[in-house]
Amino acid sequence: MDKAKIRLSKEEMELVCNANWILTKNGILGKTKELLGLLQTGYQQILHPYAKELPREIFTASPKISKGENYRGLPYLVLDYPRHFTAQDVFAIRTLFWWGNFFSITLHLAGLYKKKYEKKILASVGSLAKNNFYCCVSDDPWQHHFNKDNYLSLTEPDIRDIEKMITEKPFIKLAAKLDLQQWEQSRSILEEHFSQIMEMLAG
Repeated sequence: MDKAKIRLSKEEMELVCNANWILTKNGILGKTKELLGLLQTGYQQILHPYAKELPREIFTASPKISKGENYRGLPYLVLDYPRHFTAQDVFAIRTLFWWGNFFSITLHLAGLYKKKYEKKILASVGSLAKNNFYCCVSDDPWQHHFNKDNYLSLTEPDIRDIEKMITEKPFIKLAAKLDLQQWEQSRSILEEHFSQIMEMLAG
């Protein structure tokens, strides 16, 4: 009996015989980690003046950079800072690099933090919309893509009752994204978004 043959396409054969693209990928991921490290330092400097206004516990966990190879089939790097996770309560800001897609920064609140800050968020919807923020409409808090079944822009006509969405869901996720072609400006843009989030919560 003939054994099944596993064939490579012409493009796959070219790639499997070429080590340079893997080395280039590794170099890009290394530079991305450096960028997240710079953002980590910048975020800490932005957050420090709000120590009296924000929950003490969010200052105790050190920043965490992690990576993976398979979010929807593609590599990613994540900076979580500040980060406070328990079974019921979440206060976190996640900065994501997703290969081939975007950078994003996400405020994730659940439990007591959601209840504490939902009114401030509702009061800030207009300014968040002007800065191109999106609101999570999914029931899964661990998805990060910006398809319309997960995020809708705060300027979208489909977001009819933002107050109901924010108050009735068990969590709030607000996120902004930027194209990878904005690499040179990404640090300053992400730090600006981080500052806006901190000012909103501490105000």
